[in-house]
Amino acid sequence: MTTQKLLALPLALAVVLGGCGAQTPEAEVTETESVEEEPSETSEQETQEEDASEPFVLTRDDLTINQTITDDASESHAITADGTTDSYADLEVLKTGDSDGDESDFYGTNAAVFATNGATLDLSGVYVNTSGTHANAVFSYDEGTTLNISNSLIETDGNCSGGIMVTGGGTLNATDLYIHTTGNSSAAIRSDRGGGTQNVNGGTYLTDGTGSPVIYSTADVHVSDATLESTASQGVVVEGKNSVELNDVDLTASNTTKNSDKSEWYQAVMIYQSMSGDAAEGEANFSMTGGSLTNKNGDVFFVNNTVATISLSGATITNEDASGNFMRLAAAGWGSEGSNGGHVTLNASDQAINGDVLVDSVSELNMYLKDSSTLTGAVNPANEGAVYVEIESGSKWVLTGDSYVTSLTCDADAIDLNGHKLYVDGVEYGAGTASTGTAIEFTLPAGGMGGPGGEPPAAPPDGGGHGPGNGGEPPAKPGE
Repeated sequence: MTTQKLLALPLALAVVLGGCGAQTPEAEVTETESVEEEPSETSEQETQEEDASEPFVLTRDDLTINQTITDDASESHAITADGTTDSYADLEVLKTGDSDGDESDFYGTNAAVFATNGATLDLSGVYVNTSGTHANAVFSYDEGTTLNISNSLIETDGNCSGGIMVTGGGTLNATDLYIHTTGNSSAAIRSDRGGGTQNVNGGTYLTDGTGSPVIYSTADVHVSDATLESTASQGVVVEGKNSVELNDVDLTASNTTKNSDKSEWYQAVMIYQSMSGDAAEGEANFSMTGGSLTNKNGDVFFVNNTVATISLSGATITNEDASGNFMRLAAAGWGSEGSNGGHVTLNASDQAINGDVLVDSVSELNMYLKDSSTLTGAVNPANEGAVYVEIESGSKWVLTGDSYVTSLTCDADAIDLNGHKLYVDGVEYGAGTASTGTAIEFTLPAGGMGGPGGEPPAAPPDGGGHGPGNGGEPPAKPGE
């Protein structure tokens, strides 16, 4: 083992925004030249706007590297902030060495950069590269711990090695990062038992591995003005009583591989409860305002074994899979058979929805269309689940197949049957008819949606990066 640790540079070094060139000052213009120069000024503005729409890119060559910190030991760190306030800038961190699942995924063992015990750690202009197994790159653990990172490049190529990660209530604030992970179970924006808060603004976040969504949330994750792309896994996974909020984000998901045999479907966004003990039971939340979501394979949304609220506002959602659905609420291999469906409140505001909504016999849906939203698709076409649809004045539902709902609230002009039939509580709906109904009160089994027989469940499908867990309390923290 060879370990070299160099002293950190003092804080307050300037941050250089990689991939975003400085604005060019306007050239001096004389009176006689002002008319001729106006078109070039407009052209410059258009060019800047065009550049601003391109995904953020940052390479090692864009950074100023003044020192290197390496660590090749198993279950150790290249940089540690333990209850201290530290700052690092303009350096690279190279980490190898392997670790076991629970210790690294719950407590940050083997992370390249690790903050804990109420520390405040600031990073800017850094390059972090890990190549070990369970070698997460940048990790914030424990309540009161805050890790701030900006204008930095993160690359991981081992399995179970996320980009930025929180557990145990830690906080991580990220600005203008370029993260690329290639291993399995290696979410770019990752969290695990005990959760925390991640605030991500700007940047590009890419994953290539099986079971590696861009975001795996057992925390509260907020992302704005960023580009997210997965080439093999879901784009986003939310587990249990946790949340993901996307604002003006461009998300592309190509879920073509599986990390589990618990589900037969592919999707861009999965919301579920694994019952592994990694996430508290309760309502999950996913919201998307503006931006775009492009799904390459399967369904856009899949909800299983949990209660969830999905809120969509002004997002451009495209499913490039003609056989895929907009939403599927269904039982799968997590939870107790007969009570492990999805129970969803869908709020759509100024939102276009295209595609069918499937609700199986153990699932329930309350759907609200408002602020000129449109739904083009069939709802509950198999007539299995309980569904309430409420269409505010000015919004519209255009059927593409026969649909079945339990209750309906709408104005007379809200529904275009489009040659199909709509049944409300078993009675065929008449075109041009107003309706008043009641939302569904979700029926959940006593004691929650627990796993069968008290056996620990199988590993989560994506991003969890560890084995079954013990289904209850996490293992003791090392050293205690």
